[in-house]
Amino acid sequence: MPYQIINNIPVWGEPIKEAVEQISNCAKNADKCALMADHHQGYSVPIGGIVAYHNKVSPSAVGFDIACGNKAIKLDIPAQEVRNNINQIMDDIFSTLSFGVGMKNNEHVGHQLFDDPSWKIKIAKENKKLAQEQLGTVGSGNHYVDVFVDEEESVWVGVHLGSRGFGHRIATHFIHAGGGRDGMFVDPVLLDINSVLGQEYIQCMKLAGRYAYAGRDWICNRVAKILKAKILEEVHNHHNFAWEEEHSSQNLFVIRKGATPCFPNQKAFVGGSMGDISVIIEGIDSKESQKALYSTVHGAGRTMSRTKAAGRFRGRRRIGGVITKEMMLKWLKEKGVVLRGAGTDESPHCYKRLPEVLNFHKATIRILHTLTPLGVAMAGENEFDPYKH
Repeated sequence: MPYQIINNIPVWGEPIKEAVEQISNCAKNADKCALMADHHQGYSVPIGGIVAYHNKVSPSAVGFDIACGNKAIKLDIPAQEVRNNINQIMDDIFSTLSFGVGMKNNEHVGHQLFDDPSWKIKIAKENKKLAQEQLGTVGSGNHYVDVFVDEEESVWVGVHLGSRGFGHRIATHFIHAGGGRDGMFVDPVLLDINSVLGQEYIQCMKLAGRYAYAGRDWICNRVAKILKAKILEEVHNHHNFAWEEEHSSQNLFVIRKGATPCFPNQKAFVGGSMGDISVIIEGIDSKESQKALYSTVHGAGRTMSRTKAAGRFRGRRRIGGVITKEMMLKWLKEKGVVLRGAGTDESPHCYKRLPEVLNFHKATIRILHTLTPLGVAMAGENEFDPYKH
């Protein structure tokens, strides 16, 4: 069964109790809800959750990493050339780009988005300098830069990141301003879209969206430059955002938290774990697509929390954790993947297998390309990550 109805909510994949409880709580005040197959527990709203409201928007549903998303580029470089030089390529990527929390770009990045009038909003203005310094940096957690080959021996580069510290501060401000409480099982903060606070949030969210797009664009262009390659194709999409859409003749704010918009013929890049495939997909029209509010997964989905996988660090000493570095490296060696950075909390052991997750959504998507990883770059394991739980 691709999906089942639980508490009047369509749920794809194997239901995870805590995530189902969270989306059921959201449904009390939402017009429509759905839960994708990569779902797991999140802050207030589960990852993989879709919540839609009439005349309301929720900063806690969008989440702290506003406009987190994926971009993939197809390059004109021969696959064998990349294979032959993958160690040097990953060294160059890891040394050129800035990975980690709080990192500033060591290259100046100017962009016309900094002329946007939305920067006049107080919270945006206070964090403009931070945003300028961090544009084009990768961050930590599950944010990455990957090098792939597809089934036709074409080379792709994929990136996953969002609006960095700027988006986190915007989200924190509006969640608190809207009366939000800390905790996993709390009601989503709702802002009336016609209120001053609601309008300011929407402007700041869209600004963070442009910022995230600009960051992913810059990183992809920079990697293409490292490889001395031309970009032949681009696929780009958010998965933590609110869109104004029409569903069942209703105008709604549709919030996808860790879920990808997937309308008919719309392309998307969906990443797996570091030792698994990723895909380029496009949406297809079906009754099931309508149930999903034309949404799909954003990745494979976690099966293990970061803390359980990696334990906790006291200084440089790790305490606890069920996944060892040896286990992670063995998996990658068997897959032929070259890794730079990353901690055991991002090991493939912590994730579902992407093909199994995608299979639950086969009535709503078409796989265009299957991407096999050659190299993966992520922040190192000692980086502090505010999203760990």
